[in-house]
Amino acid sequence: MKIFYKSELLEYARILRKEQTYVERIFWNMVKGRQLGYDFHRQKPIGNFIYDFFCFELKLVVEIDGITHLDRLVQITDEVKADYLSELDLKLLRFTDDEVIGNSNQVYEKLKNFISEFESAKVK
Repeated sequence: MKIFYKSELLEYARILRKEQTYVERIFWNMVKGRQLGYDFHRQKPIGNFIYDFFCFELKLVVEIDGITHLDRLVQITDEVKADYLSELDLKLLRFTDDEVIGNSNQVYEKLKNFISEFESAKVK
């Protein structure tokens, strides 16, 4: 599977990686360097959007939702982004800032469970 994206998004994605939020840094420290056995990328352009984290092997996108995601317009955009991922047969996990900051162990366990289910399905 090939992932297409608007080339105009590349520079903005670089800026977002350089200016990642505190919560994104916490999550990145959980997944960088193949700690979970898979390669994750930060601020990945896919189609017309930039997603927080992406693992090609797992076909998994992870979005970290801050306070701005309480806004109805942002929620509508999130729905459009989620629908687009579904069209590409990519899975989406969403975590809030509060989950990552206050309960990073649970976030880590959810990721590990996703990976276990993915690997089990691959074996069948």
